[in-house]
Amino acid sequence: MDLFDYMNKQNKEKLEPLAERMRPESLDEFVGQEHLVGRGKMLYRAIATDNLTSVILYGPPGTGKTTLARIIANTTKSEFRQINAVTSNLSEIKQVTDEASKVQKLYGKRTLLFIDEIHRFNKLQQDALLPYVEKGTVVLIGATTENPYFEVNKALLSRSLIFELKPIEEKDIFKVLKRALTSERGYKGRDIEVSDEVLWFFAKYSGGDVRRALNALEMAVLTSKKEDGRVVITLEDASECMQKPPLNYDKDGDNHYDVISAFIKSMRGSDPDAAVYYLARMLESGEDPMFIARRIVICASEDVGNADPMALNVAVSAAKAVEFIGMPEARIILSQAALYVACAPKSNASYLAIDEAIEDVRKNPNIEIPGFLRDAHYKGAKSLSRGIGYKYPHDFEGNFVYQEYLPEKIKDRKYYRPSGNGYEAKIKERINRLWKK
Repeated sequence: MDLFDYMNKQNKEKLEPLAERMRPESLDEFVGQEHLVGRGKMLYRAIATDNLTSVILYGPPGTGKTTLARIIANTTKSEFRQINAVTSNLSEIKQVTDEASKVQKLYGKRTLLFIDEIHRFNKLQQDALLPYVEKGTVVLIGATTENPYFEVNKALLSRSLIFELKPIEEKDIFKVLKRALTSERGYKGRDIEVSDEVLWFFAKYSGGDVRRALNALEMAVLTSKKEDGRVVITLEDASECMQKPPLNYDKDGDNHYDVISAFIKSMRGSDPDAAVYYLARMLESGEDPMFIARRIVICASEDVGNADPMALNVAVSAAKAVEFIGMPEARIILSQAALYVACAPKSNASYLAIDEAIEDVRKNPNIEIPGFLRDAHYKGAKSLSRGIGYKYPHDFEGNFVYQEYLPEKIKDRKYYRPSGNGYEAKIKERINRLWKK
């Protein structure tokens, strides 16, 4: 390397953002997306053996779509071309596909064509690619943040494998940040004081976007106070760079359990304002929305029960909606469900009933079931007195007839004691009327 090349390299490293410098150059450096590029997975094998077919990489920003394309460029023996759908046009597509045809005829080599933001191509542009993808002249690598089933030509989709990239997990982003501090391409040799707490803060608030976390770390390094040439990054510095307050919420610590406990107790205590406040604290601290949804479902049954049977329907529907909607819109669904449960009349009668019944079953696990209640749908059942004497309720007025359903040994036990709240008041009135002895 001559002096000019050396200076050019030094200037490039100074001018390039940290996220660009830290972009992985091989599969071994790639972090996250284990479901796609973990060792032994199909996409990992296809890239490692240079046997890639046309693929569409679909996922949020900062999850590794462009990085994977560059790793492919570094490992493939095929020609590699890259265009951006935002700035490209039909003329450039024609030029690239013509060159790919020549390379295939002259050298028998494929051309891997990476198209960033492929969803920006119009139908005409996508149609222009189709014959070359179909013949194998071009192996398409498309990257998109939009659902390809809505935005990409169906004919192209049918000739491509779709790989969905997920937001990068916090532990993986933390690993990348650690690497940036010790890498030659990052801050190796720089005297930077930054705690793991600060790095975890960056990881938590990056929204699964590695690029955002690295950009925040870079901003912190550039702007934090210096002491004798040493850069010191505090949690306050980190919160300014991420534009997020440093909330006291550790998913694995006491505060996590304190907040979820306060949330549940606020719903149980019929305080909608407190419930939505603790919900906001959990969401802002990066809590898993499905974890919150499950707690609401439990509260709807345990603390509301039949006082308002709709509460469980609302909670379960919310959990399903959160699962396929995702954040940030899931916050609205969680809020609706939490507020409904908080405002509903309360009863824990169902909870008490099953626990008392389970206790009896454990004490006396083999109490004999009355013969008239036992299964009589088989040959010989009557000879064993199965089903004999059973009164079919629908044959009687009001679809009810008094008969003893509990085993003789515990016939006087009462498990379900309906409250006088909400709809359960009606249940209580009906049960008392039917079963007065």
